[in-house]
Amino acid sequence: MSSKTILITGATSGIGLATAKQSLKLGHKVIITGRNQEKLDQVSKELGVKSYLADSADLTQIAELGKALQNDGVVLDGVVLNAGVFYPTSFEAATPENFDETIAINTKGPFFTLQALLPSLAATSSVVFTSSIVVYKGFAGCSVYAASKAAFESTIRVLNVELADRGVRINTFRPGITATDIHSKAGMSDEQQQETYDSLKSTPLGRELHPEDHVGTILYLLDEASSALRNAVIDVDGGFTL
Repeated sequence: MSSKTILITGATSGIGLATAKQSLKLGHKVIITGRNQEKLDQVSKELGVKSYLADSADLTQIAELGKALQNDGVVLDGVVLNAGVFYPTSFEAATPENFDETIAINTKGPFFTLQALLPSLAATSSVVFTSSIVVYKGFAGCSVYAASKAAFESTIRVLNVELADRGVRINTFRPGITATDIHSKAGMSDEQQQETYDSLKSTPLGRELHPEDHVGTILYLLDEASSALRNAVIDVDGGFTL
């Protein structure tokens, strides 16, 4: 892959952070976003990269991100729309507040983030969306989360048509159960997380996934090697759904 300028949203932890680290090792220029200024500053300093505060639920911050990139003369070859949240709740217990917050961050967030980034995208650029296997694999407590990811996947189909003349292509990867802090943020105890990971020993991979397991897929979708792909979806689940 030739040297690129890549922006990764939600890159202060998990898959986003792992992708940022590997991208830097490969000689790319990396820009990260996050919604917690203190953590964003910490990771930005650690990696030695430019960062912008941008909460995916805050349309004002998203608009400011777009303007800041233009003012700074940034031209993006690649974007990883990675920021997202998971708030598990049963269908019966789901509330309008839970629904609205999840959709705001996981669907509305990447939609308007990409819109704000359009003026900064290179003539030929690649966008990668971090979705989830919940789009087609049912898990109890994930109805709202699944809806939020599926909604943006459907949007991608349209955007690939509308943005083709701009040289923008968009593809998706769907991670399986991955050991990141999204589970603790969702309220799962260490014991519950370990039980979940132990259950994955029966999969072909034989273990839970880790952020680093997804980096190769993301980088491939950003690379010229995948230049013919439009609306492609790559599942990275260790064989969980076989």
